[in-house]
Amino acid sequence: MEQVIKNLPKLAKDKHNENKKYFDKLKKKAPKNIDYIMQELHDQEFKKTDCLKCANCCKTTGPLFTLADIERISKHFRQKPQQFIDQYLRIDEENDYVLQSVPCTFLDAENYCMIYDVRPKACREYPHTDRKKFQQISNLTLQNVAICPAAYNIVEEMKKRMPL
Repeated sequence: MEQVIKNLPKLAKDKHNENKKYFDKLKKKAPKNIDYIMQELHDQEFKKTDCLKCANCCKTTGPLFTLADIERISKHFRQKPQQFIDQYLRIDEENDYVLQSVPCTFLDAENYCMIYDVRPKACREYPHTDRKKFQQISNLTLQNVAICPAAYNIVEEMKKRMPL
């Protein structure tokens, strides 16, 4: 797994132009059943992918924290939302709440999330490959294939299953 993660940015970079062209075409003319196919590809990939062996998303990127996330997580810690913000978060250039640093503060040595049951929505939905109207998040997906081996595999399979 270490080797796969190490090679992923280069693999994604090598496929970037191909993937970008594919997603540009997909935006213009997405198959009617794209949501169904994406759900199937996502489910197939995550039957064989164990996120605990990787956790590259938690090690290299931080999620956005919505106000609902902040409320839920601060309640879990028995803190006031502002205390949680002050302790763990900062505001990024797009005015979103994000972690002060990566790897994620809440990732333990065995790649377990210490706040799994109350984790941010962005973490629950990552890598967003089963999202409805998937073609609308192509820029996010192009970023995620360089971080998540499962997202990379799903996009490669997608190009085979839905050639454009």
